[in-house]
Amino acid sequence: MITIQAKGVSTGVAIGPLYFYKRAQATLRRYQVEDRESEWLRFKAAQAKAIDQLGVLAEKAREEAGDEAAMLFETHQMMCEDMDYEESIENFIKEDGLNAEAAVTDAGAMQAETFAAMEDDYFRARAADVKDISARIVGILSGVVQGGIDSDVPVVLAADDLAPSETVQLDKSKILGFATSGGSGSSHTAILARTMGIPAIIGLGSQLKPEYEGREVIVDGGTGVVVVDADAETKQRLLKKREELLRRQELLNQLKGQPNVTRDGQSIRIYCNIGNPEDVHSVLENDGGGIGLFRSEFLYLNCDDYPTEDYQFEAYKKVLSDMDGKEVVIRTLDIGADKMIEYFQLPKEENPALGNRALRICLNRPEIFRTQLRALYRASAYGKLAIMFPMVTSVWEVKEAKKMCEQVKAELTAEGIPYSEDVEVGIMIETPAAAVISDRLAKVVDFFSVGTNDLTQYTLACDRQNNDLGRFFNPHHPAVLRLLKLVTENAHKNGIWVGICGELGADLELTETFLSIGIDELSVSPRSVLPLRQKVRDTVVGDVKEKLIDALMSDENAL
Repeated sequence: MITIQAKGVSTGVAIGPLYFYKRAQATLRRYQVEDRESEWLRFKAAQAKAIDQLGVLAEKAREEAGDEAAMLFETHQMMCEDMDYEESIENFIKEDGLNAEAAVTDAGAMQAETFAAMEDDYFRARAADVKDISARIVGILSGVVQGGIDSDVPVVLAADDLAPSETVQLDKSKILGFATSGGSGSSHTAILARTMGIPAIIGLGSQLKPEYEGREVIVDGGTGVVVVDADAETKQRLLKKREELLRRQELLNQLKGQPNVTRDGQSIRIYCNIGNPEDVHSVLENDGGGIGLFRSEFLYLNCDDYPTEDYQFEAYKKVLSDMDGKEVVIRTLDIGADKMIEYFQLPKEENPALGNRALRICLNRPEIFRTQLRALYRASAYGKLAIMFPMVTSVWEVKEAKKMCEQVKAELTAEGIPYSEDVEVGIMIETPAAAVISDRLAKVVDFFSVGTNDLTQYTLACDRQNNDLGRFFNPHHPAVLRLLKLVTENAHKNGIWVGICGELGADLELTETFLSIGIDELSVSPRSVLPLRQKVRDTVVGDVKEKLIDALMSDENAL
């Protein structure tokens, strides 16, 4: 038995085989083949498998976002069998003796170049499609696993850490828990685990050895312990703990339908954070009052080219319709920093966390922003929508973004396309600049939502993705909490509401502080709703308010 101690970031106990995430290899193998007919048949087998994969993706997209979204994958299926494309690959293999990987790569590059040179915008856009299907077939030929998991049974997924573009492609049904050598409590792997309600442990470092693959592991996300090949006594103890956690969840389920009201009558809204339309089921299952953060950038991460207006519209429409009148706050595109998308072709930056990201990209590339805003306002006819802009530092940015909203609404009116006139527009408070001038910003928006992950990072000058800075990255730091208090006071003075959509919202050690400050809404992972509701209902704000506010304004160790 091997016991490893690290940091738990999502509670729960999971048991299963350890499986290391399979990441695509960047190096292309190029060589001459002797048996050209066998190589051609190898290509044909990979082509057939690619077509099957694309069919599965098309059905998944249809379920999540409608027929328009499925069409992309169905188009890719047809392109896999395009006669000119296939003939070019056959020539490279049978006439030139190239291996299938190189033949597909060269044929794809040639056809992509042909499309890119065309005058018609539609055909120029097909260049990216050819590159994508070629990469898929080459991946199959090279043994690369699409989505990173090739297992017939659910696994505990191991990795160094996972990028947002990788988490979005994971087959969630195959994951029992996460164990990563790197990462942080606010990494996307941790956020995904909390959304899924499965255990996750980070910071395992070199203790997470490749030779453990396939061996039975038990992960305890509450204590941060990973046990490889547990002995009978340890296994029994941890399985008993898992049963106790499940019983506790059953007790929490009795809180469904109950109000989020303290014992002395103070109410607070408890909403959920999600990353894609699939997550709505978990929101409803856990009795979330609404969606306080829909991370729309995951729609972009899930595409190989800029998602169309119709593709986005179908996704937003589905979420709003499924929420059946409950409020849905959708954050506009927030890429850059740790969320990079290749087709955006953003230049490399020395410090991307402080660079061209989020609203800055949208204002610099208005054609992308306009497409998203049109999709959002069209979807607003199907539910209660609020739009939220990320990474704000100045009033002029908000005014410019709102001006684009008005232009889009005027376009839709002229085109006779319905939309709701009752769409709140708010901003994320995630920079110290926005917090300090929140009195001015409150005059031009309908609400604030505090992104505590980035607010902590920028306030403390501490990279939230760097696990080595763990003890320095302190979301409980009085500087962060004082900014929260300042933002809340300025919001209420100007008659707008304020929420928290960062991971700190689910920190039960701070629930009393948030209630005392006067936060109106907490948006958390779906599985955090009921424990948070219990904490709210057990609190008497009057008993703790004065003490907590005094502590907030005193020294660092008071909270």
